[in-house]
Amino acid sequence: MPTSSDSGILLSPSIIASDLSTMGRDVSAFDPLAFDLLHLDVMDGNFVPNLTFGPGYIKSLKAHTAIPLDVHLMIESPELSVERYLELAPWCVTIHYESTKFPSRLLQLIRRSGVRAGLSVNPATPLEAIFDLCSECDLVLVMSVDPGFYGQPFMPASLDRIRRLREFLDGRPGGAATLIQVDGGISIKNIASVAAAGARVVVAGNAVFGAGDPNRAAFELKKAAQKG
Repeated sequence: MPTSSDSGILLSPSIIASDLSTMGRDVSAFDPLAFDLLHLDVMDGNFVPNLTFGPGYIKSLKAHTAIPLDVHLMIESPELSVERYLELAPWCVTIHYESTKFPSRLLQLIRRSGVRAGLSVNPATPLEAIFDLCSECDLVLVMSVDPGFYGQPFMPASLDRIRRLREFLDGRPGGAATLIQVDGGISIKNIASVAAAGARVVVAGNAVFGAGDPNRAAFELKKAAQKG
C-alpha cells in the first residue's frame, strides 16, 4: 500500500480526464512513483448528470496495473452495488454523504471487507453534517467543485473547509490518522495550498492527463506540493 511520498501527499490522478477507450493499454506506462493511486470516478447519471463506468470496466483495468485503485462512487443509493466494488479489493471505496440514507452502515461494511472507507462531502453540505461519521472513516473527501461536472475551477473556499476538517480530526482520539482527500480543479498553481491546508491525498485530472506526458506532469505536481 502506498504511503505519503516526499511531497507529503499521495497523488491520485483521475482517469476520467483521460481517453477511457485506451486506458487498458495506457495504464501500463504509468510510473508508480508518480501515480500513487488511480482515481476512478463512478458516475451513474442520477446522483450526478454524467455517466462513466462500473465494476466491469474497473475489473478489466485492474488486470493491466498494480497501481492501487481509489474508487469514488458518485452514485445514488450505493448500498445497492457497493459489494461489487469491494470484490475488486481496491485501496479505498468512497461514498457520498448526500447519496444514501445509510452512510454509517455502508462505512462499516466497507471497513469489514478490509478496504479503506471514504466519505465524500459536497461543497454545499456543511462540514458539521459529517462530524459524527468521521470515526467510521479512514478518509474524508472534500469536494472542491460540484461533483459530476468535469473541468470546473477550484473553489477557494475549499481551503478553509480543509483546514477546519483537519483541526476537527486532529482534536479527536485517533482522528490524526484520518486522511483528507481533495478532488476538483487541482493544478500546479494551487496544489501547495491544498497540501498546506491539510490534504494528504490529492486528485488531479486535467493537470495530469491534459499534458503530453502524464508521468512528467504527475511528478511536477508532487514537486509543487512540497512547497505546501
